[in-house]
Amino acid sequence: MAESNLPEILKPFYQRAAEAEARLERLEAAIASDRNAGNDELLNKVHELQSKLENVKAEQALEREKAQKELKQLNAENAKLQYRVTHLVRAVKDADCMLQSK
Repeated sequence: MAESNLPEILKPFYQRAAEAEARLERLEAAIASDRNAGNDELLNKVHELQSKLENVKAEQALEREKAQKELKQLNAENAKLQYRVTHLVRAVKDADCMLQSK
């Protein structure tokens, strides 16, 4: 008799087990979707930071190019001024020599 009632006795346990498995599946799905949402959010942040980094690198390259161009111009101007100073000093020395020789 106990053997014939066994399925009836186990029926509530099977039901509870099925409900627990269903809840577990829902929880796993919720966790997976949260992870995916978190991953998507992190990926968006990473892409945003990468694009900002690329923009800053491009801006830095332009500034470096501009600074190098300005440095080249300043070096050329400095060379011209040194040339002028050299000739002016020579002219002053020549003028002093002429005055002393008179």
